[in-house]
Amino acid sequence: MGDLLLVRHGETEWSRSGRHTGRTDVPLTEHGREEARRLAPLVRSHRIGAAFVSPLQRARETAALIGVRDARVDADLCEWDYGGYEGVTTVEIQRERPDWFLFTDGVAPGPPDHPGESPEEVGARADRMLGKVDAALANTEGVVLLVAHGHFLRVLTARRLGLPPQHGALFQLGTGALGRLGTEHGRPVVAGWNVRVPG
Repeated sequence: MGDLLLVRHGETEWSRSGRHTGRTDVPLTEHGREEARRLAPLVRSHRIGAAFVSPLQRARETAALIGVRDARVDADLCEWDYGGYEGVTTVEIQRERPDWFLFTDGVAPGPPDHPGESPEEVGARADRMLGKVDAALANTEGVVLLVAHGHFLRVLTARRLGLPPQHGALFQLGTGALGRLGTEHGRPVVAGWNVRVPG
């Protein structure tokens, strides 16, 4: 198993205000673009064997700004489908459900085009993506890079480490930040996390 680099997209207006941003295709803020540009030297310091990116514009623009222009677009990298909680903040949700926690409770049902996902459904999607990562790692000498979204990448990290999807809660990942998953003695480990370049 080779290294896996994870990049969360830069800041958006919704991420700045804490609104759950699943399938809503919001752009980066100028600060978010700068966050991405600052990551470029870190990404360039690795030999990228394969790269995948979410189809949402905030991830695709981040990939371009870090210098990765040939990433394969993959819908499995989309953010958690928040269903009825799309665009709503945790504070607003907890006014009605005081003990609500995304990673254990999931989301309220949404409309047919984005009905919402349970933690287990996001975990299954992460497992599919990890299958594609492993196939790419088997055919390259470099690392595999994923450019995607905070909650999804946290669940993917948990699954890579053999943990249930709910344990993604343990891996906070800021906007415009990089994580590296590697191995030690043949076992998956977190080799670097929440790495940012100061502005």
